[in-house]
Amino acid sequence: MAQAKTHQVNTHQAKTQFGYRRHPDQDRTGHGTAEHPVVVVGAGPVGLSLAIDLAQRGQRVVLLDDADRIGEGSRAICFSKRSLEYWDRLGVGDRMVAKGVVWSVGRIFHGDSQLYQFNLLPEDGHKRPAFINLQQYYAEAYLVDRIQDLPEVDLRWRNKVTALEQRNDGVALTIETPEGAYRLHAQYVIACDGARSSLRQMVGAEFAGQVFEDQFLIADVKMTAEFPTERWFWFDPPFHAGRSALLHRQPDDVWRIDLQLNRHADPVIERKPENVRPRIARMLGHDKFEFEWISLYKFQCRRMDRFIHGRVIFAGDSAHQVSPFGARGANSGLEDAENLSWKLDRVLRGTSPASLLESYHTERSMAADENIRESTRSTDFMAPNSHQEARLRKAVLSLAKETEFGKRMVNGGRLSVPCSYDSPLSSRDADSWRGGPPPGCSMLDAPIAEPAYLTDAFRKGGTDFTLLSFSNGAALDPPGGVRNIRIGGSGLADPSGLVTKRYDAEPGTAYLLRPDGYVAARFRHPTREAVVAALSRAQGLN
Repeated sequence: MAQAKTHQVNTHQAKTQFGYRRHPDQDRTGHGTAEHPVVVVGAGPVGLSLAIDLAQRGQRVVLLDDADRIGEGSRAICFSKRSLEYWDRLGVGDRMVAKGVVWSVGRIFHGDSQLYQFNLLPEDGHKRPAFINLQQYYAEAYLVDRIQDLPEVDLRWRNKVTALEQRNDGVALTIETPEGAYRLHAQYVIACDGARSSLRQMVGAEFAGQVFEDQFLIADVKMTAEFPTERWFWFDPPFHAGRSALLHRQPDDVWRIDLQLNRHADPVIERKPENVRPRIARMLGHDKFEFEWISLYKFQCRRMDRFIHGRVIFAGDSAHQVSPFGARGANSGLEDAENLSWKLDRVLRGTSPASLLESYHTERSMAADENIRESTRSTDFMAPNSHQEARLRKAVLSLAKETEFGKRMVNGGRLSVPCSYDSPLSSRDADSWRGGPPPGCSMLDAPIAEPAYLTDAFRKGGTDFTLLSFSNGAALDPPGGVRNIRIGGSGLADPSGLVTKRYDAEPGTAYLLRPDGYVAARFRHPTREAVVAALSRAQGLN
């Protein structure tokens, strides 16, 4: 969650606490500095996921965190379908969904009347739901558990980076521990150390953007309630006149409530439980609840100008911040991780040049700009900055009661969707298409006979590029380093026809998919030469 300033009170104790352990790297006095391929700084959802991804590709990773526990408070709770598909590839998707609260329906209210409702995944035939709600501490705990199965990841708690020195062949880090400082050297350092990133300060990077003045109160309350498992958002509700409010369900009978406050409200006073309780009681109509977490925050929409500084690469909130409405923060950070991991793996193996990493900045800065743009629009609508904006919002809300176009103008936080890239790694269409995901877009899921979903077949194939082809009686032999998923004929069955439909597939159609599940190229009648050329482009080789 992007926050300018957070105040917490009465928080849950951390779900898991880890002890500091001395590492042999700290005893190398006189034997040179320890050398590592990759050091990831920050064991939040982004850093943990990135470390797992790299480890599954065979890379050794040192993961450093300056704390000794999983973070307190629920923080990010909404995880998207795309994030769940990524976590499936990391071996934790089932656990996340089993614990999480599944939802796809949202309702928008004005006063005490419903303006409209929406369904983020109205069609069947997808393995994963549109969203789950899951407290961030659960997500982090499951990712830490997964790391215990991966000897390639060396997770070191209470290891704080206090200095870095850029070199031609890598980065030298100074790390402070309870037993003193030590140094190590990494070919690449990935900064996943959050909104207040100390590594961003160490490389001298600016964090430009906008900080909004309106304040929002978060209260996670534990109670038994009959509200449906939906996202409810109010403009000017009777229990919180002139402001906005949000209600979400989490596991364990915990409910997330967001209330907009006056920009001049005193955060010290507002966060006191005795002052929060009457607000929540007015909303719920009773006071039979217990506080789990209370926090105050301001929206921020900011980003670094460049996500790559020499051998230091930034991901997640350390690179960009958005407001929490729309669930774009954590989900965007996880998309950073899956975008970066396969590219860094290829560079470390020498199968792609270091220039491939530049496409990480190109693609993910596009996503950051899109998220900031959408987040800013949402914030401006929810918290107008001028009388003109307030009048416009009032007019839109009035129109929304009567017209469809008015409903489409209401902005209570546009929910996170995968970004589409205008990418240097993509090959332009040479054929005519009526539908299907174009180059630069994420692959689509659909049911198949076995192993149940297309995303399962993609996941089980490993970490390489994939040629998704549709039968025409003669299979194209894919080039080296590319595996084949064949639909129809002697390949995988498409009993519902949804794979064919969603990919606008005619006999002979093929898609070249990147290791992160994005479309690199597509062909109506592929030749080996055309696939090789597209593969070379997607690998950064030309």
